[in-house]
Amino acid sequence: MGTKGVFIFTIGLLSILLVNSALAQEKESKDISIDLTADFFGKYVWRGQNLSDDPVFQPGVSVGYGNFTAGIWGNMDLTNINGNSGDFSEMDYSIDYSNAVPGLKGVGYSVGIIYYDFPGTDVPDTTEFYWGLNFDLPLSPAITVYHDLEEAKGTYVSLGVGHSIEKLFEFSPSLPVGMEIGANLGWGNSAYNKYYWGTTQEKMQDLTISISFPMEIAGWTVSPSLNYVTLLSDDIRKTDTYGTEGSVFFAGIGLSKSF
Repeated sequence: MGTKGVFIFTIGLLSILLVNSALAQEKESKDISIDLTADFFGKYVWRGQNLSDDPVFQPGVSVGYGNFTAGIWGNMDLTNINGNSGDFSEMDYSIDYSNAVPGLKGVGYSVGIIYYDFPGTDVPDTTEFYWGLNFDLPLSPAITVYHDLEEAKGTYVSLGVGHSIEKLFEFSPSLPVGMEIGANLGWGNSAYNKYYWGTTQEKMQDLTISISFPMEIAGWTVSPSLNYVTLLSDDIRKTDTYGTEGSVFFAGIGLSKSF
């Protein structure tokens, strides 16, 4: 995306946020939602790519109105491993529309766009369009397809399942602890894998498994987590594009609050 495209996208996102703020003054508060997140992880691994092998801080904010959601998310390196200690190495801007599929009970869909900005790095900015389906079934299966429109010009498909337990145990009657388990399987086509991994083969790429233990403290949801990511393709492992380890294990803790 050129300078003009970035300008149009940014103005569009800001316009949505401003319109939502104005509408909030005229409508009931339940019509607008704000979600804040602040996550700390021992590593930053994205679609199997170990982008930062040291601790990171990842804050985000999203504003929802009706079926639309606009969000901003960032990654800050907390060490100097990538030369960006204390600086944001990535900023993502997204717009999403989600709804139920007409005539199909228990099936929902989402469509949206994500603009990836990498300040202070040599990584070129890019944009992805995505669409996905989710199903009201055991394990809440979902599929999301991402199409890179600029740099990779390839496609990445994510298959996800998850399960939640509202109360696993309790520290006290006022402090129950739940559990959330999730798994995602990723596949990349030849164009996607050529750009990110240097191999032109279509491959089942990565598997991510996470388990977290959410609890409510002082109005915030606090979620310690354990995360495991492994590369499934020997060809991708051999590229060593993001380090020699094909599997990584790391811990994190997330804070979130909804208004």
